[in-house]
Amino acid sequence: MLKPVRCFTCGSLIGEKYDIFTERVKAGGDPDEVLDSMGVKRFCCRRMLLSNVDIIDKTLPYFEFLAQRRAEFESDTL
Repeated sequence: MLKPVRCFTCGSLIGEKYDIFTERVKAGGDPDEVLDSMGVKRFCCRRMLLSNVDIIDKTLPYFEFLAQRRAEFESDTL
């Protein structure tokens, strides 16, 4: 999982807040209220937490498929 460590704009540490934020939102909390209760007030930091998408699970099958195809190709040429 690739999560942001620092805000790209102001440099504040937000990596420690990401796991707490995602757990509370998955539990049914409103993202706006969760960020307010965590003390994240700047719009740039809020953007970092709200807009982060975990795409590693979506892209991993493509890399596995490419590795499989490469292995098939190498076994055919030898």
